[in-house]
Amino acid sequence: MNRGTERDGAVTEHAAAGRIPLAVVVVDREGLVSHWSSGARRLFGAAKEEAIGRPALDLLPVSGALPEDDDLSPYGAYTAYDGLGHDLESSLDGRLFYPAAGRARLTVPERDRGRVDVLWWAYPLVGPGPERLLVLGADVGGLQQDARDARDQDTGFERVAPGFALHTDFPGAEELAGKLPEILPSMSVEESARIVGQILELGYPVLEFSQNDRVPVTPDWGVPRRVERRARRERAARAAAEGLPLPQEYDDGEDLEYVAVRERLEFLNEVSGRIGTSLDLAQTIIEVSKAVVPRFTDVAGTYLREQVVAGEGFPDGVPDTTTMWHRVAVEHTDEPGRWDDVVPVGEAMPFPAHTPFFQCMTTGEPVLVPRITEEMGHAIASQFEKRDIRPLITHRSMLVVPLKARNVVLGFMILLRHPERPVFNDMDRVTGAELAARAGLVLDNARMYTYQESVAETLQDSMLPHIPPRRAGCDIATRYLPGTLLGRVGGDWFDSVKLPGARTALVVGDVMGHGLNSAAMMGQLRTAVQTMAALDLPPAQLLRNLDDLAQRLGDTYLATCLYAVYDPIASELHLANAGHIPPVLVRADDGRSELLDLPTGAPIGVGGVPFEAVRVRVRPGDRIVMCTDGLVEVRGEDIGVGLATLCESAAHPAASMDDACDTIIRALAVTFAKAGRGGRKDDVALLMARLNGIAPEDVAEWRLPLDPVEVGRARAVVREQLHEWGLAKLAYTAEVLVSELVTNAVRHSHSRPVELRLVRGDTLLCEVDDDDHDLPTLLNAGSGEETGRGLRVVSTLAREWGTSRTSAGKTVWFELTLPRR
Repeated sequence: MNRGTERDGAVTEHAAAGRIPLAVVVVDREGLVSHWSSGARRLFGAAKEEAIGRPALDLLPVSGALPEDDDLSPYGAYTAYDGLGHDLESSLDGRLFYPAAGRARLTVPERDRGRVDVLWWAYPLVGPGPERLLVLGADVGGLQQDARDARDQDTGFERVAPGFALHTDFPGAEELAGKLPEILPSMSVEESARIVGQILELGYPVLEFSQNDRVPVTPDWGVPRRVERRARRERAARAAAEGLPLPQEYDDGEDLEYVAVRERLEFLNEVSGRIGTSLDLAQTIIEVSKAVVPRFTDVAGTYLREQVVAGEGFPDGVPDTTTMWHRVAVEHTDEPGRWDDVVPVGEAMPFPAHTPFFQCMTTGEPVLVPRITEEMGHAIASQFEKRDIRPLITHRSMLVVPLKARNVVLGFMILLRHPERPVFNDMDRVTGAELAARAGLVLDNARMYTYQESVAETLQDSMLPHIPPRRAGCDIATRYLPGTLLGRVGGDWFDSVKLPGARTALVVGDVMGHGLNSAAMMGQLRTAVQTMAALDLPPAQLLRNLDDLAQRLGDTYLATCLYAVYDPIASELHLANAGHIPPVLVRADDGRSELLDLPTGAPIGVGGVPFEAVRVRVRPGDRIVMCTDGLVEVRGEDIGVGLATLCESAAHPAASMDDACDTIIRALAVTFAKAGRGGRKDDVALLMARLNGIAPEDVAEWRLPLDPVEVGRARAVVREQLHEWGLAKLAYTAEVLVSELVTNAVRHSHSRPVELRLVRGDTLLCEVDDDDHDLPTLLNAGSGEETGRGLRVVSTLAREWGTSRTSAGKTVWFELTLPRR
């Protein structure tokens, strides 16, 4: 990094690259120095040969002339003594388990200036090796003068990056550099990744801090306590009374209380920028937890109400002792796994009224516990059956803050500090409350989005049918993809309707537009198609009636629709199109695929336009692919490209129908991505059917004259056919039901013979046709009546039964479940 000034278009070099050598000291588990760099020799005065193997406390100036008053903080009065401070001394003694940092003024006789301004960092190391602590120190006495020079020359003072070379004789330097993201806990993922990238590229790890001496970790915010500030004011008053100049500590004229508030506001601003980057509730919870550890606290446990976790509506009522709270995140700086077994994420539990957690969630105010006593630790631990949580919480400082939105408590956070850190104070309470208020709003936004997303998905799922994968003579697979994550509700739909004669209706439609209105229109049209298909209307007539219905519903929306009827016995497709893209037919014999040439027709809702239907012969194993235009069309690209890709990908062999659908979707996505058109923005409905057909030997048909004697013959031929098919177990039931239907047909038919057909497929289907147009209905026959019980018998014994009109009359049918083989 270079600093310079620019005047009159010329750039002059102000100083050399702002890179500071670091003193690197590694301490093992016995408290002995295992590495002492040349920078450590220059900064602390001891040679490497003298330092290796000696206690670190004897070599590092950690105590010095520190006043006896414990209320004085080393971070404000660092000019008063020679020592790096009690935090580093605690680290060397093994009593500090979190990263620490500080600033001190040392006396080094070997140095020319004598007094040295030092910044230091201490990072506990966790791992299988003997190294336990990494201590870094830097002589930054010249930084302030550089900063003043830079300001005088109207330039910005850039960030300074101290580093140490990997090429020292420290054998674990490479491994230590690889752990750098772990020992920089207050940096974001992006920032630590960038620094690691510098390590790999430049060959040495880098620590960054700004001109005002910010360091990765500041144990107690780097601000002197009120006692010290009061002592400073008293010294200044005495100096003024005696006519002496103000002490050096007031040269900058900066109010330390203002600094404390500013630092906390900057912290809250930084946290606000790190949370809420996603509307995903789980991701938001993780962001909130990691935002406060380790800078503000050492442990953060987040609890949310059951309704919030479930993504349901806003929770009602004030929490009580029966309210279930789900532990959704636990972030800490302890050794890995220490909290996992005792307080696992995902556990739900209520909290008794005597706990500070209950007080927080009922009052909606933070609860501060300076130190958790043995008694309180025992009371809290009593809620955890067969798990002793006391070693994790006793003697720690605790702050419980509510997560609120619109005056409703959604959850709370339990914040704990190690016993070695300063306890939470009133300023921390205010900071925690503001932090929780911001986090509560972010969580509530994520909760509302999750709730609305759940409502949209439920609405869409309720409108889309759940089609069985097998119909008579065909297999079916479907896919529905929303256009965007924020618009899961649309007007695209698919459907499949069971028709008489073992036929199946296949439907794909698309209401133009997006959102709830389009989805509501789609629901009405789909219901109408279901109703008219059950009446066995021909495809062209069905679309005609659907268009008339859309006209009555209003002219706000238009829709396209493709309707096909597959007859597996006749091996035929009967199709009609209302402004929809044509289907693709894949031939089984040679794998060739083609777009079926259908009369396009006008969209549903235009009105006054005729619809035409065509018949297409198919073979067993052929596949038909029907989809909406969102799959094959994107803005700025010719739809012909998408249709060509659809034909090509549909012909690709696949292990299953589902795999074939996925292959088509991937192929279209890749095609548009290569063309630089980005992702699709429209909804996609895809239906694929494999037309297996029904073999002639699985169909038996008879024509029966209009004579009551034919009822007995009908029973006989059915019994004989079922024995031939190996379905003798169904013979008796089938005979009874056929007898009832044929009797009714012979009685009510006018002139045309009665037609009887048996179809063996996934079920046994029996159909009886006559030329009477009146559909039979179920009756409640009285005890003295001789008729009206036939359909009641059919309804009781058959798996399914139904009636439908045909062009010549009506069909009455029933199904029986095939026996297991």
